[in-house]
Amino acid sequence: MKSNKKQNKLPDIPCDDPVLDEVSSPQIPWHPAFIEALQLELEAYKDVLEFIPELQLTTEPLRIDCVVIKKTKEVKIDKNIGKIFRTWNLIEYKSPDDYVAVKDFYKVYGYACIYAYLNETPITDLTITFVESHYPRELLKHLEKVKGYTVAKTSSGIYNVVGDIIPIQIIDSRKLTAEENVWLRSLRSDLDYSDVELINIKIAQQRKSLRVGAYAYAVMHSYYKKTMEDRYMTSGVSLEYEQAFMKKFKPLAEKAGWFDKWKAEARQEFQTVIADKDAKIEQLQTQIAELQSNK
Repeated sequence: MKSNKKQNKLPDIPCDDPVLDEVSSPQIPWHPAFIEALQLELEAYKDVLEFIPELQLTTEPLRIDCVVIKKTKEVKIDKNIGKIFRTWNLIEYKSPDDYVAVKDFYKVYGYACIYAYLNETPITDLTITFVESHYPRELLKHLEKVKGYTVAKTSSGIYNVVGDIIPIQIIDSRKLTAEENVWLRSLRSDLDYSDVELINIKIAQQRKSLRVGAYAYAVMHSYYKKTMEDRYMTSGVSLEYEQAFMKKFKPLAEKAGWFDKWKAEARQEFQTVIADKDAKIEQLQTQIAELQSNK
């Protein structure tokens, strides 16, 4: 799906530790991590909910980030993020460096109508949820001033939109509490070490480690990037601090099965960078030789 985020290229950050050098790929797969976080948040209802990530609506590129289907209509979801759930629940997720714009609201609302039409389901059996890591100021203002809806804050970080035939909620995941929504709340790019240690404990408690592989990858990777940025900007992060962090997370990373993959991706990226630099050096040498021959 088209994103509203700005493309910011990180500077090359030197690192003296060979282990840390191997895990510095710039891509963070937030969406697979979100699906796992959503399933973890609704773990108590796993028998009555079905999760369908990246559901393609038609042969055209129309895709919903996640559809959660309540298999038993009679079951009431008491979890704060799922209280509005009906039978079919469409969820749009924005990564930490993106946000839900007004245009995204109409796009997903349109998807809901298409979904109801294609599946021949009553529109009243659908709900829409937007999840982002920002306060949706412009969107809420538009919904109240232009659409005439009422927005009610039902709990920390959760805003219900009242006035439409479809139940709609917008979630600012940063404002969710660690006690209630540790998984969604921690899908952020500004985690500190105490946040990471809490996630470390929670991940260790999961019996099926592979279910949190993408989640652990995203959280670990995001925190590592932040640590490297802090070190680059302020030199305030010691190598010993980084090594202590890796010592705690590496066993979990290996158990989840993504550490070797991450290292392989980092090596491939490093080889590509070296090849590009070699090509530029060769080009410069050729230009220098041509200039010398023309003298």
